[in-house]
Amino acid sequence: MKHNRRVVAAAAVGFLAFAAISACSSTKSGSDADAKFKIGLVTKTDTNPYFVSMRNSAQEAAKKYGVELISKAGTEDGDNDSQVTAIENLETAGIKALLIVPNDSKAIVPTLIEAQKKGIYVIALDTQTEGNKGVDATFATDNTQAGELQGKYVKAALGSKSPQLAMLDLQPGISVGDQRHSGFLKAMGLDDTSREIVGKQSTQGDQAKGQQAMENMLQKSPGINAVYSINEPAGIGGYQALKNAGKADQAILGSIDGGCSGVQAVKNGILAATVMQFPGKMASDGFKAAVDKVRNGKSIEVPASGYVNTGVQLITDKPIKGLESKDTTWGADNCWGGTS
Repeated sequence: MKHNRRVVAAAAVGFLAFAAISACSSTKSGSDADAKFKIGLVTKTDTNPYFVSMRNSAQEAAKKYGVELISKAGTEDGDNDSQVTAIENLETAGIKALLIVPNDSKAIVPTLIEAQKKGIYVIALDTQTEGNKGVDATFATDNTQAGELQGKYVKAALGSKSPQLAMLDLQPGISVGDQRHSGFLKAMGLDDTSREIVGKQSTQGDQAKGQQAMENMLQKSPGINAVYSINEPAGIGGYQALKNAGKADQAILGSIDGGCSGVQAVKNGILAATVMQFPGKMASDGFKAAVDKVRNGKSIEVPASGYVNTGVQLITDKPIKGLESKDTTWGADNCWGGTS
């Protein structure tokens, strides 16, 4: 009888030990599964080096935090439909958070709101949505400030010359382009009705379209001596048109982005100056915020501006007194960098 009791007791202890091990194993497995959640990244395109740098930074962050990154992109700058499709595919894949660079600040909002309703934490990078709707946070350049820096440089470089200004814009209705445009004009002491503006054309940030736009404006106004460009590809295209017309030396050409090729263009004298932004920092900071929210339930505090400013830096080899700047050596070391 005592022997039987000892057998039963031993069996009970063994069962409890097995159950405890199984429970621990089950809990650990579930915890690991929860930790390895998915984050989606949707950029404007997958070829522009600016967005490639974002993807690379997000991939590094995914490894750091032990989560899975699924990257997708629109077909071209301004194409909203392809981004909508990308988001729908990511939702099907089971993402817990979404990082997106909106192609259309307004048109994408309903899709982002629907994603939020499904419990997805949404962060915008680089470009604010209209009214900051459909997103929980935004990490971006102060694009008005970037435009102002470009404008301050161009105005100072012109000296006493009256500007004959050509504007190589993005396209109407995109917040990044609108903010840079208005910031530039403010720094120049102009507005959209000013007679000093000899032409404004959309380029979609494309080099070939920038060249064509400048060729069109030169036909009307051959004395162009100041050029605003939405980004470096458009600016480089504008320079090529000026060069082909034998007028490369008459114009002060400024730009924005601070990409590695853009910094080289400053070094080569194609651009007088550019304003560097930090897409790698946008992606890494945005990724961290997404992980903190999904894993720890912690939400980032969003400033009154509606976005977290990731910084800008004027880059030129022809510094102007009163304007803080870095040279192209510094620019080459930090282009598309993760810190500001």
